[in-house]
Amino acid sequence: MATTLTSLADWQIDVAGILIGHGTNVLIEDIEGIGTPDKRTGDRPIPAEDGSYPGRDTLSPRALRIDAGIRTPGNPGAAFDQLALLENAADTDVRLTPGATDALRIRRPGQATRCQYGRLIGVEATTLARAAFGWIPIRINFAGLDPVWYADTPSGLTLPLDVSAQRAQGFTAPLRAPITTGTADPKARPGWAVNGGNRPAWPTIRITGPVINPRVWITGMPDAVLEFAVALGDGETLDVETRPGARTVTRNGLGSAATTLSRASRFDAFRIPPGRSEVRWTAQDATGSSRLALTWRDAYSSL
Repeated sequence: MATTLTSLADWQIDVAGILIGHGTNVLIEDIEGIGTPDKRTGDRPIPAEDGSYPGRDTLSPRALRIDAGIRTPGNPGAAFDQLALLENAADTDVRLTPGATDALRIRRPGQATRCQYGRLIGVEATTLARAAFGWIPIRINFAGLDPVWYADTPSGLTLPLDVSAQRAQGFTAPLRAPITTGTADPKARPGWAVNGGNRPAWPTIRITGPVINPRVWITGMPDAVLEFAVALGDGETLDVETRPGARTVTRNGLGSAATTLSRASRFDAFRIPPGRSEVRWTAQDATGSSRLALTWRDAYSSL
């Protein structure tokens, strides 16, 4: 994914870092794959009866095809240079690196830029009949990794240790006077995560020590829990990726720490629903300096 994003104007597309569409010399004719992706149906025939039993249907990844034309009137050399630029974008180290992705970003009128992650499969010149006049029709194929469109910029929050949850478990002896109690205003807690889309969003988590046995959950979602049997020293990190197909737990960015997950942990349920939800966490930390950072991209079913 590109680290520096180009701002898009209406009717523009960024394909693996190459800008096409309105205001460029690559004019877009049509885009296929903007709609409901194909479904993988789980329906099963009813034995000895007509019809079938409805099972679980899942959505296939998006396959996007862009028909466009390179237009550089009277300058065929510039047209071929633009074609080469697009072809080179499909022949980078991304295709040789497992887990690496390209980004396809689109902005339509009245909507913020949204993106799809996957692989730029290829760029093809469909004919060179008018190349001498500076016109080359092309076809761009992009294979997305999932059916979801994402916000162009990530959202995030950073949380100190949730001492309120520990206090809710009761007092610890010996007690000393005076003892004060009270009800904290839930709105004052810092763990509100807002997903502005209409699809659940998969977050990325980083826990920074010193901390022992952290537990992270989303309030009101009993299955959305991640527990770790781990002791992190001062400044050590535990990185958690929850996306399907990329789920990992890494300690200090070096190696897998998946064995620290408890049996109660549910990767498949740990996602931020549309709207506002509260993320909380507890652990053992005598210093109070440990932190949990959560990042996500708002998720949408369509552009």
